[in-house]
Amino acid sequence: MRREFIVRGAYIQLDQLLKATALVGSGGEAHAVVAAGLVRVDGEVERRKRAKLRPGQRVAFQGEMWVLRGAVDESACE
Repeated sequence: MRREFIVRGAYIQLDQLLKATALVGSGGEAHAVVAAGLVRVDGEVERRKRAKLRPGQRVAFQGEMWVLRGAVDESACE
């Protein structure tokens, strides 16, 4: 399944993304699945728990694909 996650700011850390998307229940669990090599970023195994992820990147875990998108600055649309 492919889903989108809106990144507010320049980046989100991998462990934070896993928690925010409810792919894991805790920071400890996030660190464990990353350390075990179960998470892929842009098709490559990512072992850095706090890897900085930016809009445009893709994260895969447990059959789910998350595509990161940047937040739209609504004030720029006025």
